[in-house]
Amino acid sequence: MEEDQQRDDDGHGAGVDAGPQLSAEDQARVDAFLSKGVNAVERKPFKPLRLLILLVVVVTTFSVLSQLLARWAGVY
Repeated sequence: MEEDQQRDDDGHGAGVDAGPQLSAEDQARVDAFLSKGVNAVERKPFKPLRLLILLVVVVTTFSVLSQLLARWAGVY
């Protein structure tokens, strides 16, 4: 019972096998890869609500423009 309440450094329970640990050389390779190219650029967090609002604005704008164009062309 006491073992179940103990935690590792990474927050997992004492009985949970976290898998094999990387060697220092392998960890250095992983760190080097993550610091190059696309992974090297710090980005702002993704905001899905902003994307949704932008999508609604664009679709609404195109809809209004199409209605105006249809009226101007005499379709309606």
